[in-house]
Amino acid sequence: MTKYLQKSALFPAQIFGAAHPSLNLIVVIPAYREENLITSLESLANCQAPDGAVEIIVVLNDSEEDTKKVKKENQKMYQQACEWGLTHSSALRKFHVLYHTNLPARHAGVGLARKIGLDEAVYRFAQVGNMEGILCCYDADSDCDKSYLVELENHFLQQPKLQGCSIYFEHPIKGNDFDKNIYQAIIQYELHLRYYIHAQRFMGFPYAFQTIGSSMAIRADAYQQQGGMNRRKAGEDFYFLHKFIPLGQFDELRTTRVIPSPRISERVPFGTGRAVGTLVASDEVLTTYAPQSFIDLKYLFKVVKQLFKIKPAALADLLAGFADPVQEFLLLIKFSEKLHEIQGNTTNLKSFEQRFFRWFNAFMVMKYLHFCRDNFYDSVPVDAAAQWLLNEYHGQSVTNRHTAVNLLKRFRELDKKTKKMP
Repeated sequence: MTKYLQKSALFPAQIFGAAHPSLNLIVVIPAYREENLITSLESLANCQAPDGAVEIIVVLNDSEEDTKKVKKENQKMYQQACEWGLTHSSALRKFHVLYHTNLPARHAGVGLARKIGLDEAVYRFAQVGNMEGILCCYDADSDCDKSYLVELENHFLQQPKLQGCSIYFEHPIKGNDFDKNIYQAIIQYELHLRYYIHAQRFMGFPYAFQTIGSSMAIRADAYQQQGGMNRRKAGEDFYFLHKFIPLGQFDELRTTRVIPSPRISERVPFGTGRAVGTLVASDEVLTTYAPQSFIDLKYLFKVVKQLFKIKPAALADLLAGFADPVQEFLLLIKFSEKLHEIQGNTTNLKSFEQRFFRWFNAFMVMKYLHFCRDNFYDSVPVDAAAQWLLNEYHGQSVTNRHTAVNLLKRFRELDKKTKKMP
């Protein structure tokens, strides 16, 4: 029992079988009315074997407000998954299925389910004394490359200081499993996801990483040090990973692939499933943040080093040169006062920059973009924004003749380029 488990775990250990001494990787899967759960488990069963043992923990869940029909579906899937797990488990790859029914409606959802599973994984690692074991988040409707487990293990093994990573993903964009309209919608939505991260990198934001719940991994000790998973019903992945990203020991695993589902879902108020459903229902083109929003903020990030010892009079002159949206936003967040506080608590440029970006972080960037969208710049079609960014930032020659799928493939190729943490 670790200090984290004593203080923050919601339940005692629920898996009582002995863990293999070489246990080094645990995949946690939240599940709610998941008809494709077995298919998802099969994708993990078919993966190449890493050197260490692997466990997969499924957390089926429903709330006290769910209908009898939902609970009956979950009970049926629980029985099927348990039977499947028994026949497919081995000494080095075990499948466990937990079922939490009637969870408090206030908290029930994907965040709570992930927390239950991740905390259970910490119990398992504690049992074998491996607090640097790898906690992987996956989804019950996802698929993956056969190299998924091996590449995860190698990625962390090769970088002992690494605390966490985002894993390369690709939604399916063609086939017979979904309606044509769903494929068209997911193409636009994934294009938006990639545009958003690349646009942050264009303007010099240092913490620009994808935060997809099915495609992330964290070491068990780092997980505990940062207080574990939150219980948010949506956006839990974004809030979770941005506790780790500013610490510096975070990167991207680009040598394997997770394949999340493009299906429609209404369980959460935002995210992939909701966005796809909205696009299909409206038959409209997806819009995203205007390029000018990023262009305007780029200048602020470009002069961060100058802010370290800047005097009030010089700061006023500098701020006067910013675009109107940036000036008004900085007034709104009391930028000058916060900058003075950061200056007073740092003694060198490196610590100043770290403290500055821990304040002007991913949440602040999003707040700024929403401010611009609501007060200055209308959203633009995602293909137009992506075309601009590929031309402006990556120096690629793309025109209006390039469709959304062509643009998405360009971004995917850029994102697949191998990059290790410095």
